[in-house]
Amino acid sequence: MGRRLRKIAASLICALLMFGCFARSESQPSASEGRLVNFSAKDSMNLVKGVLRSDGVLFIRDSDDSLTTLWSSADTTQTFFQSLISGSPRYRYRVEVVPRSANQSEIVVNLFTENIPSDEIERFQASQRLNLFNKFEHLAAKFPPAPSAPRKGGVLFSVLPNEDLKALAKRATGNADNWRQIANDNGLSSPSQVKPFETIWVRNSLLQTSGEVAPTSASH
Repeated sequence: MGRRLRKIAASLICALLMFGCFARSESQPSASEGRLVNFSAKDSMNLVKGVLRSDGVLFIRDSDDSLTTLWSSADTTQTFFQSLISGSPRYRYRVEVVPRSANQSEIVVNLFTENIPSDEIERFQASQRLNLFNKFEHLAAKFPPAPSAPRKGGVLFSVLPNEDLKALAKRATGNADNWRQIANDNGLSSPSQVKPFETIWVRNSLLQTSGEVAPTSASH
């Protein structure tokens, strides 16, 4: 009878171990989050890499617009029996940058986990664990990418705090409706797609001729 129980127990443990192996092979993300940013896809990916490197997070580049971090151990509470059955808890991220326009893209971060309880998954998201998006903005403010706007036949203006593209158009050209042409020239699609101190190019034909408006950069 004792031998039979041991066989049943051994079979049960093997089944649980196999289940754990299958569970770890799951390829669906546990959670996803995204953020629209006013940078080209190339610049956004370079900034994401900068944030990860500054935090010592190792990653593998999958393509020009995506990367995957290496697995990291998760600090969850797990009993010895649970670790024996399913393995150690761990997580990683797959980051994709999706271009939305010439000067705007979306950062999409998929979280992949193994053996992490569902009620603890949220704290391993990149926005929580790495503070990724806030660090992205800080790095961009400290080392802004070079503007990709045209360099000839116009003037570069910096967006002022609390100013959208309509307000900039009014300030630079005297007509807020010119925001559409300015947006088109800069790869934007709405007045709100700008942030303070972002560089915006305004073509000469739109500029006021009174000389009252001072550009933030020399004309080209």
